[in-house]
Amino acid sequence: MQSVTFTFFILETKQMENEQKKERIIRKTEMFARTGLSDATIWRLERQGTFPKRLRLGGNSCGWLESELDDWFRLKAEAR
Repeated sequence: MQSVTFTFFILETKQMENEQKKERIIRKTEMFARTGLSDATIWRLERQGTFPKRLRLGGNSCGWLESELDDWFRLKAEAR
């Protein structure tokens, strides 16, 4: 019985963690405001592999995963 209860607790905890980590897509306008970089600079950094790749959302829409942008900012801060 303890094993079943413990397994259920682990599954329930993982589910709660996943719900807390809902991924958000940042659109271009917000990304420009957050980074202060131009469209051309972002494009160049993406091609160099030093900036997160954009997600194609369909048509002319694109966005970036918020967690990837946060990681990029964190790496920049640690590198100074």
